[in-house]
Amino acid sequence: MTTAPPHANGYSGNSYDDGYESGRYGAGSGYPSPSSEAPTGLLPAVSPAGGTAGGQPAAQYDPYDRGQYDAGQYGGGQYGQQPGQGGYGAGPQGYEAEQGYDPPPAYEAPKAYEQPKAYDSGYGAPQSSQAATLPPPPPPPVAPPSPPTMNPPTMNPATMNAAPVSAPAMDASAEGPLTSQQVQGFSSIATQLAASIGTVILGKPELIRLALTALFAQGHVLLEDVPGVGKTTLARAIAASVHGQWRRIQFTPDLLPADVSGVTIFNQATRGFEFHPGPVFANIVIADEINRASPKTQSALLEVMEERTVTVDGVPHPVPRPFLVVATQNPVEMDGTYRLPEAQLDRFLVKLSVGYPDEAVEIEVLRGANVRSPESLPPIADTNIVAEMIRMAQRVHIADPLYAYAVRLAAATRTDPRVRIGVSPRGVIALTRAACAYALMEGRAWILPEDLKALIGPVFAHRVLLNPDAALRGATADDVIADALRSVPVPLPGGGAQA
Repeated sequence: MTTAPPHANGYSGNSYDDGYESGRYGAGSGYPSPSSEAPTGLLPAVSPAGGTAGGQPAAQYDPYDRGQYDAGQYGGGQYGQQPGQGGYGAGPQGYEAEQGYDPPPAYEAPKAYEQPKAYDSGYGAPQSSQAATLPPPPPPPVAPPSPPTMNPPTMNPATMNAAPVSAPAMDASAEGPLTSQQVQGFSSIATQLAASIGTVILGKPELIRLALTALFAQGHVLLEDVPGVGKTTLARAIAASVHGQWRRIQFTPDLLPADVSGVTIFNQATRGFEFHPGPVFANIVIADEINRASPKTQSALLEVMEERTVTVDGVPHPVPRPFLVVATQNPVEMDGTYRLPEAQLDRFLVKLSVGYPDEAVEIEVLRGANVRSPESLPPIADTNIVAEMIRMAQRVHIADPLYAYAVRLAAATRTDPRVRIGVSPRGVIALTRAACAYALMEGRAWILPEDLKALIGPVFAHRVLLNPDAALRGATADDVIADALRSVPVPLPGGGAQA
């Protein structure tokens, strides 16, 4: 038996004439089978021993018909059981003589074949077809969406539960004294807000009124009391009653300043730095257990509470208006806590204590403990209406004798021998601003000495720092304020003073 001469590429007759190794005819290449006759005499038929089969010339095999060699059309998936129509070489996938297989019979080769429709790019381009086109370039990276704007959504006043108030009655853009319609509109909305919050905080109408006073006076509220009396519930009820953005920050020892104010990060898509605002960018911020964070984190609120801006990497970022911080802390269990510094305490307009409810109120609390929730409160006013109410409070009339009365009350705390640090000028400003909002809630466009007397305790008490000797003797800031009210005469409308 004659054997095929060695091929020019160095392969023996056991290889195909194209020089394709056996691995190039692997399974899954997806090449179509020959469909018509091809020119004969291009490739000798190879016997199992490596020679020609019967000395007859063999037909050309489609070099791209790779998938069908292993797909089962030639032999049903096992060589030698049912030879197919294609030729079989003596290479690694051909029939070897020592395996005992019979040589495939001669057959009439197809005279023509189709061009391959597809090929695997891992095998290279077919010789007889055009080179495959390159895959399309990957799409350019998509820039991430910009941070959402922090402006709160606007609510249609017609959809609020508050009593409809005409636009002229609530228009605070005009200058001059407030009209009776404006005062009545302010008082009506404030009363509805207090009533809504009162459905969750039972038996504390004065506490709710003082908290709303701080909201309308552009101040902040510090709630200090024992655990479980409703401090956080009051803060959440205020946030739910005003339709705007609110955030809650749970202060912990591992909280960082950037977790409160925000951080600037590098965006690889835009090749620039972007500011990601923190939870302080909201209309109402609930700072729960504020004294459990380190002084470094507490100081992150100093700028925003006073100036309504946050400066990060030298760039100021204004917060939404109106802006209110409601902070809570416990006077007990001081282990692992950090006392608020005086500069931090001075930022709060009022410091309130919830206190225990009386027996009848506590029984009512137990009856509705499962149905009362701050989240169930409907919004009474949106941020636009609250902003107008704040501007209206700034137009309340204060007589000059009452200005002098407020200054003398603060001076009395500074000259008291039991006091180490008295009320600062910021405290006097806070007292007059709170008195203006308090008077409007009472239905007046002017303040009275009684308004200052009602607010001097919540506004001044946390700003008075006693010396160690007075603290050891049991003196309190409330004692100092009570003595100031007794020592400073009250101005009278006619220009005199009442001792």
